[in-house]
Formats: sequence, C-alpha cells, structure tokens
Amino acid sequence: RSEDGTIKNAVTLHDGLIVESVLIPTEKRITACVSSQVGCSLACKFCATARLKRQRNLSADEIYDQVAAIKEQAELFYGRPLTNIVFMGMGEPLLNYANVTEAISKITNQKGLGMATKRITVSTVGIAKMIMKMADDGVKFNLAVSLHAAIDKTRSSIMPINDSNSLTELGESLKYWYQKTKSKVTYEYVVWKGINDTEEHAQALLKFCKLVPSKVNLIEYNPIDDGEFKQASDQVLTMYMDLLEKNGITCRIRKSRGKDIDAACGQLANKG
Repeated sequence: RSEDGTIKNAVTLHDGLIVESVLIPTEKRITACVSSQVGCSLACKFCATARLKRQRNLSADEIYDQVAAIKEQAELFYGRPLTNIVFMGMGEPLLNYANVTEAISKITNQKGLGMATKRITVSTVGIAKMIMKMADDGVKFNLAVSLHAAIDKTRSSIMPINDSNSLTELGESLKYWYQKTKSKVTYEYVVWKGINDTEEHAQALLKFCKLVPSKVNLIEYNPIDDGEFKQASDQVLTMYMDLLEKNGITCRIRKSRGKDIDAACGQLANKG
C-alpha cells in the first residue's frame, strides 16, 4: 500500500502470468485501475509496461475479477463503495476489444456488479478503426485517449503506434465517435522536458482539442528507471493550462497517485 492510500494488486493468473491492478482512493471516489492484457505490444517509450512485451489477452472473467477484488478492498479498507473503473492498467484495451466489452457488460449487469456504464472509462493510444467500431457499436462508456503530443513527428518518436495511426486518422475517428455517441473525449497528456514543453506543442494540442468536444488531463509524469523522460516545469504546465482554459477547453492537472509503490500511471511492470 502506498502512503497516499493507493493499493497495488499483483494478480497471478491460472497459467502463472501476473497482471497488476490498482485501487486509487480520493476524497470523493474510489477508482479501480485495471489491466486488459499481460504486458503490451505498443512500445510507448515512456511506459514501463511496454517493456514486458505482450504475452496474451486477458479473458473477460480475468478482467471482471480484478474489478470484483478491488470492490471488496474498497469496502474492507475504506468502508466505501467502488465508484469508478478505468482501463488504464497494463495493455491496450482496444486490442482485446471483445473481452473488454464482455467484461464491461458483466460489470454493469445487475447480476454482476451493477455499476453504471458512465462510470467506466476505456483509455486507448488511439487505434482509429477500433474507435470507429466502438462508435458503431453504440458503447456507453467514456473514451480517453493517451495523446501526449499533437504533432506527428513528436508523437511518432515516443509512441510508435502513431506511424500506422496518424493524428489525422485519429482525429477523423474521434469526429466519427462524437457524431455517433455525443460523448466528450478526454485526452491524457504528459508534458516532458525537451520533448513537448513548447508553446508550439501547446498550440497544436489546442487545435486538436477543437476537433470534438473534449477535456484534457495534464498528468504528472511518473519516472521509470532510465531518466530519459523528465517532467516539465510547473511554469510549462501553467502555460498549457492557461492556453487551454482561455480557449474554453476544460483542463486539469492530475497529480500522481501510488508513485512510491510503482503503482502510478505507466509504472506497472510486475516489480513487486
């Protein structure tokens, strides 16, 4: 358990593989952060999970069980109900779409955990054709996109997926998503020193945000060993925030949780 109350679970699966899930308590909510795959194939440079290489998809039951366990922990340790679920653990949920959506059906079913679909957020690096499929399927959960740069060259250098899913394609798929679902998109965005900490990058993000109704979470970076990526200064975060807010885009700075136990965003790498 972290000093801020975050609990990291290492779940051993039937074949001996391990995935991690996290309980994140705040004043108003308790969030389960769950995994959708063992490891990940997307090789985002700043993420510890990317180094594990994808071994397999999780089944719908394995995903459901992570949530059920955290629901019990919330009641046991905090005497409060689980309020939110985010698919932001290990893996890319849209590359395990069938099992993720089946798990969500069980989680929201009255015979399952009876949770409201609107309290569930699926986070993706932005696989355009899958975002369009979700829109066609009429899903009711929230969509978050790990954006981190709105300039192709920069995004491709830190997120190889951008080579096959450019920002233009991503933007088109998000317009389609909004047209079909009328549901706002959340962009997850970390600002790093020397990578995306310029006004040019902030302006590019603003322009991207205008494609569809959206909000931005500026996320505090959680270091993984190598030190190649360093959190930008508070001044730069303020510059981003001022620019977005001034132009009517809701923007929050998300402080990191569970960093001291390697349970924070981008740190899940089965390190105990």
